[in-house]
Amino acid sequence: MEKRGTITKVAGPLVVASGMENVQVYDVVRVSHKKLIGEVIELRGDLASIQVYEETAGIGPGEPVYFTNEPLSAELGPGLISSIFDGIQRPLTSIYDAYGAHIPLGIDIAKLDRKKKWLFEPSAKVDSEVSSGMILGFVNETKVVKHYILVPPKVKGTLIWLHKGEATVSETIAKIKTNRGEIKEINMIQYWPVRKKRPYISKLAPDKIMVTGQRVIDSLFPLSIGGIAAIPGPFGSGKTVVQHQLAKWADADIIVYVGCGERGNEMTDVLMEFPHLKDPRTGESLMQRTVLIANTSNMPVAAREASIYTGITIAEYYRDMGYKVAIMADSTSRWAEALREMSSRLEEMPGEEGYPAYLSSRLAEFYERAGYVSCLGDEKRLGAVTAIGAVSPPGGDTSEPVSQATLRIVKVFWGLSATLAYRRHFPAIDWLKSYSLYEDVIHEDITTNYHQDWNVLIRRLQILLQEEATLLEIVRLVGVDSLSKEDRIKLLSAQMIREDFLHQNAYHEIDTYTSIDKQYLMIQVILKWYDLANVAIRQNKDLRAIEMMKVNERIGRLKYVKEKEAQNEVKNIMLLMESEFQALKEE
Repeated sequence: MEKRGTITKVAGPLVVASGMENVQVYDVVRVSHKKLIGEVIELRGDLASIQVYEETAGIGPGEPVYFTNEPLSAELGPGLISSIFDGIQRPLTSIYDAYGAHIPLGIDIAKLDRKKKWLFEPSAKVDSEVSSGMILGFVNETKVVKHYILVPPKVKGTLIWLHKGEATVSETIAKIKTNRGEIKEINMIQYWPVRKKRPYISKLAPDKIMVTGQRVIDSLFPLSIGGIAAIPGPFGSGKTVVQHQLAKWADADIIVYVGCGERGNEMTDVLMEFPHLKDPRTGESLMQRTVLIANTSNMPVAAREASIYTGITIAEYYRDMGYKVAIMADSTSRWAEALREMSSRLEEMPGEEGYPAYLSSRLAEFYERAGYVSCLGDEKRLGAVTAIGAVSPPGGDTSEPVSQATLRIVKVFWGLSATLAYRRHFPAIDWLKSYSLYEDVIHEDITTNYHQDWNVLIRRLQILLQEEATLLEIVRLVGVDSLSKEDRIKLLSAQMIREDFLHQNAYHEIDTYTSIDKQYLMIQVILKWYDLANVAIRQNKDLRAIEMMKVNERIGRLKYVKEKEAQNEVKNIMLLMESEFQALKEE
């Protein structure tokens, strides 16, 4: 007879049950006759507090709670890529096909398709010694992702049999004789508790740039592969668009996109857009390397809390195969709000602004699972999880607890500005507030592998932007006529940097992505103009003539020039620039 408890209290997504002395914290339980999915989050004697991941309307005291004696776990195996799951990894497409637009209460459906046959290609040798993380073989999950089947953690022994050919995820594809003499049958599924990080050999220092194709990010506030970043910003400042851009163009093999408590229409945009987007590296659909987790604002609040852990567990699984994975969490503020709601229902002592006292540690637990690692099974196999979290502070006030707790953890801060957004300057990343603590190591990486003088050019850009902010304060007080001609040239150059380099159109076919090489050429052109303009001003040439040069328009159009043609266009711009300044000199 199955063990069970009894419901004594229902408070929205929180259910309290008695007779629960045999369960453990974070065990999954089935609540009421409807068999709703819940998770034990607190134990007091034989009373358990359970957060329920489904709608609790219509259940009441006296109904049973069934034990599973298992933690909330993700099912990991072929079939994850190009799928869309909810916060607890229920496959939304399969549910829609079977039941229509509404998810039935208490539904019990396999997370991975049990009927689909995958062609398994073995690569390990029979009679060889195998251990956790070693590759047994692979299946082609999509046209662009080779899914490696790994020996599960804590399994070690001699491989005595290996399958070749088609198999479902639940069929045995390998048999391992352990050191104790037991025969362990391995299939393509691994179960892993979502709140527990997956093991690796060692963590490495992140020192290589993750090229995003977004100029303001790659040049001024770069992110490393295996790094952690936050995008705080007020409503309407473009957080979601920046994350979409990173999902589309970032230098990652796999994308895990978690829509955590965001509006349903934003997730709809992702679902409609991603299948039609061409991956610039493979030419295939972007969905061929993307996993989507949708937990929109109208879904049960408790499932938001689980969605981020589900996402990072899937990301770690692909990292273990040696892939570079980027996880986008949009937004951690909604996740923190779910924590706050559950905490208040548990009647815990509130911290700042009602958030629980453990907010910082929970955020740290999530972000610390990112990193660049040496994978189990082969120390030469390197994988990375890069975590990028959006933060939605009320009114754009980054002094609130979620933003402050996030800033203490992350190393890259892309602060979005409502002022820039209202001016239609996108991405609205404020170059005076944002920062990257990876800047030094990444500039060293670019200097070594791309362009030797990159560091010098970027420093000059930063100085010009900072000086512009100071000069604009003077202009506001006493007007532009009070500035010297040299300062006016600085303002013009900084305007070029802002409008012709930092401003980027996410919806323009060419401007949406810029390689490091093209970024370098664009910076070179602007700084060359600045140097020549300074020389002309020192020779007392007319400022108006410098402002009206034909080359200025060519520089502005450079971002719309195709990558292949950029080098040639820059040569033409440089020739035109030198001839115009020479003509000015001879006047």
